Amino acid sequence: MATTEKNDRVDEPPQKRRRLSNNETGIGAHLPDEPMLATPPVEVQASEATVQSRESEVGIQTFINANISSFAGVLKTRYSDFIVNEILPSGEVVHLQNTKPSAPPPPPPPQGEPESVPQGRGDATLQDVVGPDNPAPIEIEAKNRASEHEEMTKVEHGAHTDNQISEEQRQQLVEYLQEPAASEIIDLHETIKNTARLQLSGLPSVRAEFTSDRSVRSQIHQFIRETFNSKIDSSTDKDGFLVLSAAGGPGRDKQQWRSRNLPSQNNSRSGKSVWQEKGGDHVHFTLYKENKDTMEAISWLTKQLRCNAKVFQFAGTKDRRAITTQRCSAYRIQAERLAAQNQTLRGSKIGDFQYHQRGLELGDLRGNEFVITLRDCKTPLFKDQNSKLDIVQQDIEQRLQSLRDNGYINYYGEQRFGTFSVRTDTIGRHILREDFKSACDAIISFHADALEASLRSDLTSTIGQDDKHRALAIHKWHTGSSLDEALSILPRKFSAETQIMRHLNRDPTDYFGALSGIQRNLRLMYVHAYQSLIWNLAATQRLKVYGNKVIKGDLVLVNEHKEKEVHVSETNGSENMAIDEDGEQIVKPADHDRAAQEDDMFERARALTEEEANSGKYSIFDVVLPQPGYDILYPDNNIGKYYETYMQSEEGGRINPHNMRRRHREFSLSGSYRKILARIGQDFEANVHTYDKDDEQFVKTDLDILREKMEASGLHPSSSNKENQEARPSSKVTNGKDEERGSKLAVVLKFQLGASQYATMALRELSRGGIAPYKPDYSGGR
Repeated sequence: MATTEKNDRVDEPPQKRRRLSNNETGIGAHLPDEPMLATPPVEVQASEATVQSRESEVGIQTFINANISSFAGVLKTRYSDFIVNEILPSGEVVHLQNTKPSAPPPPPPPQGEPESVPQGRGDATLQDVVGPDNPAPIEIEAKNRASEHEEMTKVEHGAHTDNQISEEQRQQLVEYLQEPAASEIIDLHETIKNTARLQLSGLPSVRAEFTSDRSVRSQIHQFIRETFNSKIDSSTDKDGFLVLSAAGGPGRDKQQWRSRNLPSQNNSRSGKSVWQEKGGDHVHFTLYKENKDTMEAISWLTKQLRCNAKVFQFAGTKDRRAITTQRCSAYRIQAERLAAQNQTLRGSKIGDFQYHQRGLELGDLRGNEFVITLRDCKTPLFKDQNSKLDIVQQDIEQRLQSLRDNGYINYYGEQRFGTFSVRTDTIGRHILREDFKSACDAIISFHADALEASLRSDLTSTIGQDDKHRALAIHKWHTGSSLDEALSILPRKFSAETQIMRHLNRDPTDYFGALSGIQRNLRLMYVHAYQSLIWNLAATQRLKVYGNKVIKGDLVLVNEHKEKEVHVSETNGSENMAIDEDGEQIVKPADHDRAAQEDDMFERARALTEEEANSGKYSIFDVVLPQPGYDILYPDNNIGKYYETYMQSEEGGRINPHNMRRRHREFSLSGSYRKILARIGQDFEANVHTYDKDDEQFVKTDLDILREKMEASGLHPSSSNKENQEARPSSKVTNGKDEERGSKLAVVLKFQLGASQYATMALRELSRGGIAPYKPDYSGGR
């Protein structure tokens, strides 16, 4: 059951783990009882030696199926080859279906009044779906405000009979402000005319270079005011740029009306009542993004809406080099304001707005559905264009069925440990040893190749520009350059490095202070990576030594097997369950703050007796291993001893697994449990295609489907907003059997995984380590 084989890949960001449910225990799946040690194919050993070493270092060393042949392919040649759709706790797969805000429910009528105020809505247009919104009037709290509402609606929407900007006015605007600013201002004016005034504050502003001549500046301000009928405000910012934005709000003389009808941003009674009438304080929405981090898209929204990032919540982060769709929530942000941001979002869309009483939290998902395209696939079953694709497809389907029946090892993927020369688990080990100087040194270390590439323009290097700039900035700071000079070179995305350099520049010996300034989720990422390393190594040891046989001392989750136990408390302990910042299931300490014992009311796992292990009631799919912590149990067998032996070795950091508390509370790890094996969902698909053009697309995205729906309705998608950063051809889904045969083979896989399960680890088992990432993804170095 164990081999030592590696694969170079770029994984999706760590996904958040949900509570493990009974339907994932996998009782009855057939696996061989004895350990299976298999030798990797020679060609893989030769070509993947470096990758194998890297995987082996983080404990990824074994396979479940020793008999499967190697299958080669390239992952993420294009970001559209990796499509991820979140699965809600209800089991629904999230898809972007509509980008306009839904009409809020009408408020309940006051007692004694039989009717509520009717809600008006305009006809849907293409802009409702893929561009600026055309929101309906806000709801009125009581019938006696109906007449005022009708009056204010006229004010809010304004007249739609404004004269169009003449060519002469356009030319004058170009003369004043040049292109593209002139066109952007005219576009802003068109948007304003079709947007309710109460939502104007959500529209983007235009920033243009401005003359320093005071008299000319006055002329421009007056020209804009007259030309756009005072619908656009113009001002000068601190840098001397002209800023043009929608003249917002119903006016100062309407403040009383505004306070009575607009949702407030505080917890006042009136604000609460309006949000409750909408359905709750939190608006949930679907975020569709292409080739972007989740936080990158959220950060753009916070910038445009001028709100704190804490307003937004989501169940888990999604991969950058991918097309992903997930649910997010925003606290007391109107759906209309959010929908208005679609015109400024690049490579992203938001929609499917619904108000709820509570926001999303990390871990609020069942899992993810993956649609993965593997290109340039190599298999003995496909030798040339005349090969039978049915046979290839049957082979892929059998491999997927094995992932369902036999599962795969639930390793933490390589991305959990970073992609640089100093891994995140190494930094975490330093932190847990309270060697904060070494932790800081590791974070601001860099690879010599990256520095050399930054200093020599004559070198041909695959190292990315950001990584070269990072190495150069840190090198300059170390060798005496000023902090300002170094930070001017360092890309902003390296926030941890920036914080450490800033702090140590002020106080060169306060290493803990330097670490404390790093964003909390990044600090925790380091220690969680150490936990993940230990788990991977323990899982490998468990499967190498015992195979899939359940043995005395194995751990199982208490709340999954109550019906099998003789003495179990009636309390299920769900109220004591928690999810950490990485979405990992953790165990809260007991009231008196001690590690779990067998008689604890809120125990999470327990060791099997020899009788239970031999009873046949439990399978390898039930067995869990702990991440080290102060509030977990270790296996009561040789695997538990392995934790002690490895962690207390020099390589393991000389860390006592039974003493995971630290002086600094956030680095005190309570621990968690994770199933040794995972499996794909029962519904899965495989399709094979031949092709010649490397940019051929085989799968339609949610945005493609949404556009087709609009075109079928006689509408045409706007071309002003470029959805993709990477040009994609038509998303016509080709049929590998009927299409004109190409010389290359592509395989499209569709399957579902639980939260915190890594698709790349499933692919590793399916291909016997033969799937590699597109090489440019590894163009970094530290």
